Amino acid sequence: MDRRLLEAAQTGNVQHLHQLLKESPHILHSVALASAENPLHVASIGGHVEFAKEILRWKPEFARELNQDGLSPMHMASANRHVEIVRELLRVDGNLCRLEGREKKTPLHYAAVKGRVDVIAEMLLACPECVEDVSVHGETALHLAVKHSQFEAVKVLVEWVGEMKKNTVNFKDEQGNTILHIAAWKKQRQVIELLLCNGATTSLAMEVNAINHSGLTALDLLMIFPSEAGDREIQEILRAAGAISARDGHNLLTPAASSLNRTAASRTRSSLMQPKNMVEYFKFKKGRDSPSHARDSLLVISVLVATATYQVGLSPPGGVWVDGDLRGQAIMGYNSPVTFLFFMLFNSVGFSVSLFMIKILTANFPMHFELQISTATMFVTYGIAVVTIAPNRLKLYITIFTSVLPSMVWPVARGVRHLIWKLRNSYRLSSEC
Repeated sequence: MDRRLLEAAQTGNVQHLHQLLKESPHILHSVALASAENPLHVASIGGHVEFAKEILRWKPEFARELNQDGLSPMHMASANRHVEIVRELLRVDGNLCRLEGREKKTPLHYAAVKGRVDVIAEMLLACPECVEDVSVHGETALHLAVKHSQFEAVKVLVEWVGEMKKNTVNFKDEQGNTILHIAAWKKQRQVIELLLCNGATTSLAMEVNAINHSGLTALDLLMIFPSEAGDREIQEILRAAGAISARDGHNLLTPAASSLNRTAASRTRSSLMQPKNMVEYFKFKKGRDSPSHARDSLLVISVLVATATYQVGLSPPGGVWVDGDLRGQAIMGYNSPVTFLFFMLFNSVGFSVSLFMIKILTANFPMHFELQISTATMFVTYGIAVVTIAPNRLKLYITIFTSVLPSMVWPVARGVRHLIWKLRNSYRLSSEC
């Protein structure tokens, strides 16, 4: 391509283009003969709408040309979200969104991969049939949007397919996977809920138990590739929609069974989305909630408890005397010594246990030794502070249990846990008898 024409396309300078055309009327024809990339490619990448309009006026055939990478101007404008250029190209030819590039991917495929929702909407309005186009790997735009976790793009495409009464949601790629297979494999709960729970595909008869070339259903893929995040909720949604494993499918995949599955799904979806027993729904469950999530939650709670108990230990209810011989000592300690003693005892227990939990939960962390030093020094400063604000007659007691508590936390906790376990077992045995 002529260097001057390339510069004009890169900057979107329409006046410079007119000047070049005046000096050399055949400059655009020369580009078509000598270069794999034309000025419309460059303008589409840069989003220069006016320049693109002018090129299309002179050489509309540039819109269908592929460059050395197998991409048309429409591919580039779609991937880069230049909606105005997409509109201008569609005015020239509404079928440009179906133009096959590298690996038979269309501009709609590229928009789906990048999640360009507004571009997708323009293409579907201009050419609704483009939603059925497949790549060399048998992937529709829906396959690619799910694979690249572009939920908003999936939502727009699914809604459009539902309005068109097309069965694109059940198209299979070269490995026999539907979009439900891919969503289950990638643990995309939002997509699965959209397809099975929100009524978006009621007119599409989603094939929940479609089998891919490996002989697996969407439920099989979910079970074969477990994730640390837990898959219980996704499994419940799939089963509520009538999903089964391929192993069990030989006896269940009859028209009557499918009808019963759909009826059961419609009855149970609302209960899945709005659980009646909120305590049972949110409490920790083995197999559903991962140890890492439980550890993170416990660590946050431990830090909050340590912060609260540290602060209240230094600033007890009632405050401290601000003048006189008792300056800096707790008012509660003089007005109600027993209450103050119990207050400091239980507050120190909470503080010690929270630090102990932090130590356990951060075991084998990087810089764990440094973290232990930090928690140890924090307990020392806490002990000094509570002893300092204590009345003289209580200092000895508070000094003793703040010094003993760190060494007592682990054996006491283990003993209490063992006692609870024995009581629970004895109660179970007595119930069975």
